[in-house]
Amino acid sequence: MLYKLGALTLLILGAMLVLLPLGVVWVTSFQPPGPLLSFNLEVLWQQRSLASYRQAWVQGDFWLAFANSTGVAIAVTALQILTSALAGYALARLQFRGRQPLLLLILATLVIPFQILVVPIFLVLKWGHLINTYGALILPTAANGFGIFLMRQFFLTLPPELEEAAVLDGANRWQVLWRVLLPLSRPALVTLFLFTFIGEWNDLFKPLVFTTRPELKTVQLSLASFQEQFTNDWPLMMAAAVISSVPVLILFLVGQRHLIRGIATTGLKN
Repeated sequence: MLYKLGALTLLILGAMLVLLPLGVVWVTSFQPPGPLLSFNLEVLWQQRSLASYRQAWVQGDFWLAFANSTGVAIAVTALQILTSALAGYALARLQFRGRQPLLLLILATLVIPFQILVVPIFLVLKWGHLINTYGALILPTAANGFGIFLMRQFFLTLPPELEEAAVLDGANRWQVLWRVLLPLSRPALVTLFLFTFIGEWNDLFKPLVFTTRPELKTVQLSLASFQEQFTNDWPLMMAAAVISSVPVLILFLVGQRHLIRGIATTGLKN
């Protein structure tokens, strides 16, 4: 009993440490634009206003930013699910020479920061005349080693007898993958979807390096535009931060059950 009480106390303290900065952001975002006259949360809440939200929405041009970020995130997510499913199935079920070294090579890409590859990627995009296009925001992350490994591990947890039964019914490998394995892989697919979509939504590096056209700006570029060199309008910045985080927060809350199940059921089977 004492152990459970201590664990509960630690969990509550940990939750408070995590939620306190978020609460400060939330309360500050309801202040009118301009310098903060007080950092007392009670006083700030009494002076609450939606003026910062209205100004941040217009100033950040969030309609355009939301449309661009949503389109890019959905495109990258769809491509990663496709490439991860195909590569993961091949590495999990097909027997071919060099399969294990190939898997190790894919895993090695997980420890290489994207920033190190920015110069060769930029040169390739420039050669393909893709700079300042949506292709520059989508293609560099169309495949991902984490997604391939995730799908491979999940496919390994599925019994081979399901595939053997489908083959006996006349299904080929494509039909086995699309009609048998993928419908059973919903937890892993939802997990990959959430990780990829949220990662692309929060990505600032690609839009900052590969695009300069205002019509291609994403949510993170709009959010960065509120940061000034010498002065900061904190209520405006906090309102913009809240606006940019709402879609991914809703997405996470909707898909958290599948996310937890996908992580729990994706083992480390060899």
